[in-house]
Order: sequence, then structure tokens, then C-alpha cells
Amino acid sequence: MRSIILTLICTLFAVTGLAQVVTLDSCRYMALNNNKEIKQASLAIEKAGYQRKEAAAAYLPQFDFSAGYIYNSRKMSLIKEDQMLPTKSFNLQTGAYDYNLVIDPRTGAPLQVNGQYVPSTVALLPKSGLTFNIHNLMGGALTVTQPIYMGGKITAMNQITELAQQLANEMRESKVEDVIYNVDAAYWQVVSLCAKQKLARSYVELVQKLDDDVKAMVGEGVATRANQLAVDVKLNEANVDMTKVDNGVTLSRMLLAQLCGLPVNTQMTLADEGRDELNIALAPTNYNLDEVYSKRHDVRSLELATKIYDKQVKVARSEMMPKLAAVAALHATNPNSYNGFENRFGAAFSVGAMLKVPLWHWGGLSNKVKVAQVEANVKRLELDEAKEKIALQISQAAFRHQEAYKTFDATKANLAQADENLRIAGIAFREGMGTIDEVLAAQTAWLKANSEKIDAEIDLQMTREFLDKVMGNMSY
Repeated sequence: MRSIILTLICTLFAVTGLAQVVTLDSCRYMALNNNKEIKQASLAIEKAGYQRKEAAAAYLPQFDFSAGYIYNSRKMSLIKEDQMLPTKSFNLQTGAYDYNLVIDPRTGAPLQVNGQYVPSTVALLPKSGLTFNIHNLMGGALTVTQPIYMGGKITAMNQITELAQQLANEMRESKVEDVIYNVDAAYWQVVSLCAKQKLARSYVELVQKLDDDVKAMVGEGVATRANQLAVDVKLNEANVDMTKVDNGVTLSRMLLAQLCGLPVNTQMTLADEGRDELNIALAPTNYNLDEVYSKRHDVRSLELATKIYDKQVKVARSEMMPKLAAVAALHATNPNSYNGFENRFGAAFSVGAMLKVPLWHWGGLSNKVKVAQVEANVKRLELDEAKEKIALQISQAAFRHQEAYKTFDATKANLAQADENLRIAGIAFREGMGTIDEVLAAQTAWLKANSEKIDAEIDLQMTREFLDKVMGNMSY
């Protein structure tokens, strides 16, 4: 739904070419929906979700199927030639089986040839009967593996993926705040330059009126040509400054449009362009660091990263622990190894358990655990350092905001004096008691006072937003 609305806004801007009035919230909305880094961060969250599901699957039994085929050029024989095996007959007198041997009629004893007894009967074991066709070997197995104890690795990996998903969310929120702050800066830059554009035009009109009066006075002989040239120079400078401001407004609008994901030539009128003064209250400077840390996405990201590295220590330690898993398999072969290697499939079922106990790895596994512990300690130090820098950053931001507020009050007082000075100089000049140089100086001071007041007002706005950002109080 959001993408549809955004597409309609972009189409309206592009097709109509009209200057649409947009608010700060509208610019933020468009920027958040178009920013590529935020989209990448959203995909990172999606990726972390899949990794979490992947880790959770390790608790469940794993089903696998494997198959293979081999072609052999020769058959396989268990014997190299026909075998003749001696036989036995039952002896009633001894109650045991005796070999059937040839009896030497001269001695009545079993006949021996070359020291070997000669059997009277043999059982023929032909080579052909123990030769099997293994030209085409095929086999397959369906296995089920259920982890029982993996040294705590599965539990640690599930905790890591859960923390990683939270980390991805925090990193996205951090990018969101950065985008909003950049959009706000571009928005108020346009507002500032539009105010200066209006001021430049007023200044040109002011100098132009003085130029017309001086020309009339030159015609009447009460002013010199040098006076007119001095005013003309000021008028030319005012026109040049106005051109620069016009260009600045155009470029700043392009930047804002680009941040909002719109074509750079989009015509937009900002809702705050016509306001004479922004209502900005002094931000409270009292804060609790622990509350700030709990709101800052970068601190929470580092805390999550530290927890992840602590879990990595458990993963490394699991490599030193015994591992036990139950295994069941249904396997089949062709030729049938269970029934005389006949050329058909034969299947069987088996159940068992696997135990792996690490014994000696020359310190490799223990050093792996130490490496993980060092990395976790490094992350913990990074977190402590970040908190120290944040404390300094907040103090500096609060000081800058207070300074900007004082500067803004001072510029309002200066502007009131410049207005009065310009009024008095104008009256004195019209009554012949003031010089052109005094009028030009008063106009220049009036321009400077107005410009400083605009700069101070925008600076006050941005320092307030930056203070909210570093304190984790940005609202969007």
C-alpha cells in the first residue's frame, strides 16, 4: 500500500509539473520508502529471519537420500579356480564326524601323499558358482539422523541467530534515523535559502528605490554622479547575490528531491517556506546516561554484538565436547548383497548411534576458544568506548544547542536595531540631513542582520534535532 501511494505521488509530480506543497513528514515518508540503504537493511532483517529458522531446524531429525551407480568391466569371483573340499561321515563308535580318507591296504592307515591325507570323497565347489555379475552396481540409502547432544552448539547457534535478527532491526533503525536527519537538514536548508531569496529580493527592491531617488536627485542637481555610481555598484552587487541565492535554492531543492527518491527536477513547495519565524523551544539539557544508552540504536547494536560474541565462545567450546546422535537407515543394493548377489534390488533397515569424543588436538580446540574469548573482550571494550564517546557527544550537542539559542536571541535584537537604524537613516536622507553612504551602510547592516537571523534560526532547529538524535529522542 505504501509503495502504491508513493508511486502516485511521484507520478503526480512528474506528470503535472506543478509545485506541490509538501510537509516535512511527507519528505521523510518518501525518503524512507525510497532509500536504498534502508531497503538493504530490511533485506538483512529478512535474511536474519531465515538464518534463525535454519538454526532452529538443527533440533529436528535430518532426512537424507543418497544413491550411486558404478560400472565394472569384469565380474567378481571369490575363488580363482574350482575347489574340491574333503567330506566327513558320522562315526557311530566315536559319536563324531571323521574325514572320509583313502585307507592304505598295506598298513590299514589313511594314505598320505607328500605328507597330505588323500580324501576318498570330495565336494566340488565350482568357480562359476562363486562368480558374480557386478558390471552394474547400484545402491541407495534413506537415512535419518537425530542429534542428541552436540556440546551445546545447537542451542548457542539458535541464540546467536535470534540476537542477529535483533541486531539487524537495530541497524535498520539506526539507518532510518540517519536518513531522517539528512532529509531534515536538506529540508531546512531549502527553507533557509528560500528565506534568504525573499530577503535578497527585498534588498534589491530597497536598493533599487534608493537608486531611483538618487537618479532623481542627480537630475535636480542635489546629488553627484559619484553618489549615483556608488548606489549602482550596490545594486549590481545585490543582483549578483540574488542570482547566487536563486541558484542555491534550485540546487538545494534538487538535493531534497533526490533524498526523497523523486526526479531532481521535481517542483516542490515546502510547507515551512512562507513562515516568518519557526517556533523552537529550548530543549531540556538534563539527561540520564543509562536512559540514553537504552534508547540509542548504535549502543543496543553493540550490546547485541557483544552477546553474539559471548555465544561464539560457547560454539567454540562445543568443539571440545562429546557429540551423540541417533541414526536410522533404509538401504538397498543391486546386485542384492543380502541374497547371493542376484541381479535385483535387496533392501534392509538398520538403527544405531554415533558418538564422537575429541581426545587430543594439540591445543587447537582450546586455542580456538581463547580466540573467541579475546574477540568477545574486544567487542566489550568497543561498547565501553562508544558509551564514553556518546557521553561527550551529548554534552557537546547540548552546549551547541544552548549556544544556538543565545545566538538566535542576539540576532533578533540585532535585527530590531538594524530595522530602526535603517528607518532613521532613510528619514535623515529624505530630510537632507543624512548621506547616501549612511543609507547604504544601514541597508547593508539590515541585510546582514536578517541573514544572520535566518542562519541562527535554522542552526537552532538543526542543533535541536541533532540533540534529539544523540539522546535517542527522535520522533518519526
